[in-house]
Formats: sequence, C-alpha cells, structure tokens
Amino acid sequence: MLKYLLRFKIDVHGRVDKHDIIGAIFGQTEGLLGEDFDLRELQDKGRIGRIIVNISYKGSKTTGELEIPSNLSRPETAVLAAMIETIDKVGPYDSKIELLEIKDLRLEKLGRIVERAKEILENWREKAPDAREVLKEVSKPPKKPEIVEYGPEKLPAGPGIDTSDTIILVEGRADVQNLLRYGYTNVIAMGGAKEKVPETIKKLSQKKKVVAFVDGDRGGELILKTLLHEAKIDYVARAPPGKEVEDLTSREITSALKEMVPAQKYMKKLGIQIAEERAPPEKPPTPKKPDEVEKPVKEEIIEIPKEAVDIARDLKGTLEAVLFDEKWKPVKRVPVRELYNTLESLDGGVKAVFMDGIITQRVLDVAARKGVKLIVGVKAQKIGVRPEGVKFFTFNELFG
Repeated sequence: MLKYLLRFKIDVHGRVDKHDIIGAIFGQTEGLLGEDFDLRELQDKGRIGRIIVNISYKGSKTTGELEIPSNLSRPETAVLAAMIETIDKVGPYDSKIELLEIKDLRLEKLGRIVERAKEILENWREKAPDAREVLKEVSKPPKKPEIVEYGPEKLPAGPGIDTSDTIILVEGRADVQNLLRYGYTNVIAMGGAKEKVPETIKKLSQKKKVVAFVDGDRGGELILKTLLHEAKIDYVARAPPGKEVEDLTSREITSALKEMVPAQKYMKKLGIQIAEERAPPEKPPTPKKPDEVEKPVKEEIIEIPKEAVDIARDLKGTLEAVLFDEKWKPVKRVPVRELYNTLESLDGGVKAVFMDGIITQRVLDVAARKGVKLIVGVKAQKIGVRPEGVKFFTFNELFG
C-alpha cells in the first residue's frame, strides 16, 4: 500500500510536453544521491509510483502540477521531494518546481474507514433485536419432530432422511420414535420386514452412509446378518446386551453410536467376513429321488494359511498383485495396473487375490465373473454395487 502522495507546482519558461518534463526529472536526478535514490530503481522496486504530469499553456509558458506516489519512509520521502525541487531546466528552458503538499494516503483511508464504520454501526443499531421478542422466542416449547412415511413401502422415518448424508437404520417404528425424541431425525426403520430388506433401504444405501442400529439380543443379530448380506451397510451399532433400541435413554443412544464399528470389521467379528450364509427355506422342500436330493448349503469359510499371509505382508510397497489357486499356491504375480486385464483373461482356477493397491468396482466386477472368492488390498474405493460371490477386505481388517 502506498503511503504518501507528493504534489508539486511546475513552471517552465517555454512550451514543452509532458514527456519533456518527465525526461528532465529522470535525467537531472540520475546519480544525484547515488543508487539508493535512482528514480528508475525506485520505480522498479515499487518504492515510488508512476509520475503523473498535468500541464496547460499560458502564451509561451507551460504551467501545471506533478504527482509522485511514494512508499518510502517519511525521511526518505522528504529527501525525494527536495531532490525533485532541484530541477531547474526542461529542455532549453528555465523551470521551477515547488512542493505544494505531501498527503498521507493512510490517513485518508483511515478517515474513510471511520466514516464507513459509523455508518455500519448506525445501521446495526437500527436492526438490533428487541429483548422482549428474544425472550418470547426462547420461551416457546421446541417443536418435536414427527414420524413420516418414506418410500413406496411407507417405512417409518424421521423428517431428516433426504437432507442428511448419513442415515440410522433401525428395526421398527418404536425405535424411530425413541430416536426422534432425542433429536435424531435422520432415522428410518425396516418396517415389518425382518427376513428381506426393503428396496427403499437398498436404494438409500447406495447414495448415503448407513449406520445399522439394532437391538442387543439374538433377534437384533439375525436382522443384522440379513442387512449385511442384502444392503450396503457402512457401520454397525448395537444396543447394550439384552436391551432394545426403543427403550434406550439419550445417554445410552449416544454411547452406542459412539462405539459403532465399520461393517467389515463387525462381519469379521461375527465370523461371516469371508463366509456366505443362506437362510433356511420357509417350508420343507418337495420330496425328491435320492439322486435329486439337494445337499444343505453350508457356510463357506475361507481359511488363509500362514504362507499366504506372509506373502501378503511382503507385498507392501511393491505395487503388485498375487493370484492364488484353490490350494493357496501362488499362480501369478503381476503389477497392479495389469490386474484387471489378467483377471479378464482367466478361465478360472483363481480363488484369491492379494494386491498392493486400491480395490475398485471394476476389479470386483471382473473378479466375480471369473469366480474369485476373495480380494484383499491396501484400501477399497467406495463400492456402489457389491457383486455376489466375492468378498473384499483391506490388509488391516484381516491381518491387523
């Protein structure tokens, strides 16, 4: 910010142009006080601004004013003014330059600030709230949020489902009512559905983060398993053992939500992190001939041998992927950037993939098509659709 503005009066005993006057100023001051006061150097460094000349003619004489902005100190500005006054020739004509004033630009700006501040303060006072109105507003009882019906299934929900990027998924209407009582408006229930996740919930889970908050009993655990298999659940929260969400106090709700864990970690805790469970049929199967009887579907648990774990830990920093067969023998090692094409070219025979890279939707999709059961990577991209048949985890989730 420029500090000062020097104004000079100039008289020349002859008719000259503006550039003649500026040329005389630079020419007659050059070297006068050494390099520290060379006008061209001062301009290049931003210590003084552009010299402005305004002139008029009276017969054969030239009169006018000069303006020189200065960012120098007060003593230096005074020296500059005195140096300009030493110029006594413009071209062949005698001249006289006299200082009229030195304006402190900061004081002018400060004056404008003071005046504007007064104006702002005056307007502020006019709009100041009435204390009685404030007290009246504060005294009003808070309006309690009410349950709404959400989606084609008319699921019980709070009014904040659409505006929040995270939703709390509970079991029933009473759970929603209890959470609304304590200010949680981003809550929705499965309604009467216990064995199947409503389509509305599945669609919401693709767009928002979902916290599954279920009862602390066996029923809550069974519902949670259904949710984890059929919808994209991000976090899991449980009521204290033996308690139901609809009966929790504000403190208990807050505590349970603070202790929520990532869904993948909870799946590992349940023993389903690399397992596939299927619910038993609702009615007995139709009798069949002995060779047609279907064997019961068992939970598939993938056990990772120590040798494979060691290979996984050695992958760090390599940007490579290792493909394992059904017997956990490494069959191929490729750069991560070639993993998709490698999987695409497979005809089967690969059970698992460990990769020093990010698990993407594209890699998951091709792995599912090629019969891969497990993918483990450094971290996972946000997955929109989880293909069936293939599980995925980070190294930290599985190996710590």
